[in-house]
Amino acid sequence: MHLLLLLQTRQRITTTELAERLEVSRRTVLRDVEALSAAGVPVYADRGRNGGIVLLPSARLNASHLEPPELEALSVAGLDGTQRERMGLSAAWETASRKIAARQAAAASESPTLPRLADLVLVDSTAWFADSEASVDVSDLASALRHRRRLRIQYRRSAENTASTQVVDPYGIVAKSGRWYLVADNQGDGRLFALERLSAYKRLDEPAVLQPGETLRTRWAALKERTEGQDRVSVTVRLPENGLALARRILGTRIHDVSDAVNGSCTVVVRYPDIESVRQLLQFGDHIEVLTPETARKRISQLARDLVERHSTPAS
Repeated sequence: MHLLLLLQTRQRITTTELAERLEVSRRTVLRDVEALSAAGVPVYADRGRNGGIVLLPSARLNASHLEPPELEALSVAGLDGTQRERMGLSAAWETASRKIAARQAAAASESPTLPRLADLVLVDSTAWFADSEASVDVSDLASALRHRRRLRIQYRRSAENTASTQVVDPYGIVAKSGRWYLVADNQGDGRLFALERLSAYKRLDEPAVLQPGETLRTRWAALKERTEGQDRVSVTVRLPENGLALARRILGTRIHDVSDAVNGSCTVVVRYPDIESVRQLLQFGDHIEVLTPETARKRISQLARDLVERHSTPAS
């Protein structure tokens, strides 16, 4: 909603200025503009030297006509329908959208032959084949975070079978590619906690101790850069379509892309920090084939030969 209010005060604002004012990336600004236009808000990105983000003057909204829950729903316009439902914002989003649609209909008479942007732009932020569910109620967690208190959480790391107890200082939660993450400091170190592996939490009495000058947006940006910077090798593999659910559980956020199935199989792009990390793919046994790069194929082949040799004779 902050983006929308800024646009109401100016006829045109550059993407860079909006990003600086909102403390987000230019990509985030463009994504939120697409989400708002898909919801019927007459806003668009104008390319070129004098371009920027534009809200049509004839269709500007009066924010006083929106209720506080509706303003909150629009402030997280990048969420999809399922995510809004988990946040308890679906009803507010619907009423806000109806008000926007009514205002837009009044302005449409000026260009009756032009289709709405909402009829031309569709934004779907869910991941392909996403089947993970948050273990805790996202809406309840968001409400708990408003108190700015420390949390005691029960969290299972991806490589562990059981959850451990940790006390963290939370900044907030982030929806990324269909998955939810808690952004928090653990003993001063920024961490991402996938909500599907967070089984329980308790709000403590102590105030959250956040790093000076840090916000949810700045912490997320740093953690995102750290996570993506670690995965420098893209490995393409072929998997049977019915093995995708297992791949999601094993590989998690390392999955970068999944192709449509052809003849019962699909290709999956997995990102690793180095070639040696392809050892993880041995868990799929003979249900996987590494396609590229050639260095990954050779390493998997060598590891497989080592396994065959080790198991070709009785254990001593």
